[in-house]
This record gives sequence, structure tokens and C-alpha cells, in this order.
Amino acid sequence: MTITVRFAPSPTGLIHVGNARGALVNWLYARKSGGRFVLRIDDTDRARSTPEYAAAIERDLAWFGLDWDALVRQSDRSDRYRACLEQLQATGRVYACYETSEELEIKRKLRLAQGRPPVYDRTGLKLTASDRERLEGEGRRAHWRLKLSDQPVEWVDRIQGPKRFPPGSLSDPVLVKADGEPLYTFASVIDDIDLAMTDIVRGEDHVANTAVQIELFRALGAEPPAFAHFPLLVDASGAGLSKRLGSLSLQQLATDGIEPGALASYLAALGTAHDQRIVTSAAELVDGFDLAAISRTPPRFDPATLADVSAKTLHQLSFAAVTMRLPEGATPAFWSAVSANIARIEDAGDWWRIVTVAADPHEAIDAGFAAQASAVLPAEPFDDTSWTTWTRAVQEATGVKGKALFLPLRRALTGRDHGPDLKALLPLFSRAEVLKRLGSA
Repeated sequence: MTITVRFAPSPTGLIHVGNARGALVNWLYARKSGGRFVLRIDDTDRARSTPEYAAAIERDLAWFGLDWDALVRQSDRSDRYRACLEQLQATGRVYACYETSEELEIKRKLRLAQGRPPVYDRTGLKLTASDRERLEGEGRRAHWRLKLSDQPVEWVDRIQGPKRFPPGSLSDPVLVKADGEPLYTFASVIDDIDLAMTDIVRGEDHVANTAVQIELFRALGAEPPAFAHFPLLVDASGAGLSKRLGSLSLQQLATDGIEPGALASYLAALGTAHDQRIVTSAAELVDGFDLAAISRTPPRFDPATLADVSAKTLHQLSFAAVTMRLPEGATPAFWSAVSANIARIEDAGDWWRIVTVAADPHEAIDAGFAAQASAVLPAEPFDDTSWTTWTRAVQEATGVKGKALFLPLRRALTGRDHGPDLKALLPLFSRAEVLKRLGSA
């Protein structure tokens, strides 16, 4: 059997790091097993789904380094959902209900006040044909619920272990709203059947949904797939990450200069005993992936750690890997000189301006020192020995050494107190430019 898994985001917002982790786990599982990874756009919520967010999902996943073997949109499958509802109506597994959302909320609160579980009381099952005619005459339209069985629902979760939901612990779920819109529980199961999903790997917030969906799979004549529920990410305080926390959307992380390979590496290692790896793409993580390595403890997402992993990843990228992201004219020598001292690719642009345009001197240096340094500046062309040769000559000429020697020269050339090794940076300048900067400093 070909392993088939899916990532099923709703196009109601931008992909968040929590969503991205779910996508990555499924993608790695599929690629490790030689299986299929399906991207399913859950856009049945017509009021909140937008084409812009759907396009953003595809764009952000591509930036993240994930590809898919099939793309399915639920909005294209309305006829299939309608046919499955008719199938369940014919077998008596669904029943019509007419309560408004306000009436259902009152019932829920009353049961809670009585110390009873807030499950639906199955009023809809007691309605006669005349009751239904009367309610529809009042302008009400039926929504449809699945009648759950009186048997416990059990499965062995591939991350959480044995799970059991006794009868009566869950409400009969609404499958189709009064306006005919199928809800997630219903559409998702039909899609999983039709797309031959072998494994459903998702967040632990879906555990109760799984109990209901297992019954729905069987009501539709299908055997449920295997299930695995991973713990959700939390922040430093242990609180859950909001789905729409803008600063942690993939779009914002990309804008902030986070390397996609770093994000993949960081998320793949979170919640496991595996050491953090520095990789340049998600594809490099496939061989080491193991679903069983995911812990049941909620992992803490730390933006500062992610930024550090991103910087280390950037330092390992070759010139060929970044050339299209560097300023026009940037050379391999330039990238070699600056790459180890930048945290974001945008920082390379700052150093390119320093090298090619002009420094903004940090402060004036002693004119006599600058003149002596100019007098002993080596001849061109500069190479990786020129900086050492020059600073030794300056030391001999001035008697200055250590920080008092190196810092004024750095400030004169770059306008910065810190930065790339000047042994690598000096060969990027012409001799005339160095003399000019010493003179202006």
C-alpha cells in the first residue's frame, strides 16, 4: 500500500508556524516512505475563504521547500458531498435538526449548569413528520447530524497510544448546515476516502474529531486510516500559539529574513530527542525523519532560537545558492568575506553598499596615524596576506598595536566597529579607495 497523507489548511488566513509544522511532518513522512503528499484546500467556508489566502498557501509552502503530488479544493467537490449525505439519509445514519445556534447554546449552558456533559440531547430524533412540516413552515431549514453508535470508539494513536471514547461522551456531530454547506468533519472524511488516505497525521486538537470521524468512515462503508496526533506548539510561557499570530506566519518570517531550510530544521527537531541540524532545505531532513520520535510533550517555540538557526544556515550557503538574492555585481569573494558575519541575507546588501559606495566613518581617526597607515599601504593587487602585511607595517611605523591599531583602520574602511574579517574584506577594495577612505577619515 502506498502511504498517502495530506495537509489540509483552510484559506481563511496565512499559514502559521503551527500549520507549517503539520505540513512538514506529513511531507517528510510521505517522502521518507516513498508515498504521496496531497495538498487539500479546505474552502467550504464560503464566507471566510478567499482566493488570496489560497494562493498564499501555495506560495508559502513553495518557499518552505515543500511540494505536493496532488492539489484538491473542497469547493470543487460539492456534488460528491451531497451524494454522500443522501447515502447516509438512505441508511438512517443521519437525522434532521432545526434548532438555531442560540437555542443550542442555551441547551449547552443548561446541561453544564446541571453538571452534565454538554452533548446534544437528540431532540431531532424525536421529531415526527408533522413536527418537521410545522418547523419548515415557520421558515426553518434542517441541518443534519450523524447518529453516533452506542459502542465505544477505540484506536491506537501512533503518537499518543491507545485512545478510547465511551458512548455518550460526544455529541452527534453536525455534518451539513441548514444552508447546505458541509462542515469539516463530513467533507474531510469523504475526501480522505476518495483520495485513499492511509494515515492522518495532525495536531492533538483533533483527537475528539477523530473519534467522530472513525464512526463516519464506517457509516460510509470505509475502513478508517491510521491516526497520529502530535502536540501543539506553545510559546515560552507554555501558552498555545494563536493560529493567526501575524509575526509567526510564514509570510512574515520570510520577510524577516528567516531561511526556509532553517525553519524546516528547527520545526523538525522540536518535540523530539534529535539534535538540531543545520540544513539548507527540507529535503535534507527526509532520511532522518521518524514519526515515532515525536514526543507527547508540547514543544516550546522560541523565535530567538529560530533566528540563530537561520543565521547559522545562511553561513553555510554557497555563493551559487544565494547569487540571485545578492546585489548586482556581488562576487564569490564578497560572499566569502561577509557570509559568516551576517544574520540575514539582507545584511549582505548593507555590506555591499559599504564596500562599493562609501563608508560612513564611525568617527574621525588621528590624521597623523591615517597618514602613516597610508604611507605603508601595500601595492595592488591585494590578497589574503595584504591585511597582515599592512597592519604589521603600521605597527612598526606608529608603535600602536592591538585594538588601538585595528579599530581605527576598521572604522576608516567600513564605518563600523565590528564586521567581516578585514583579511578577506581588504581585497575587495582598490588601493585608491583605501587611500581615499583613510584621507576622508
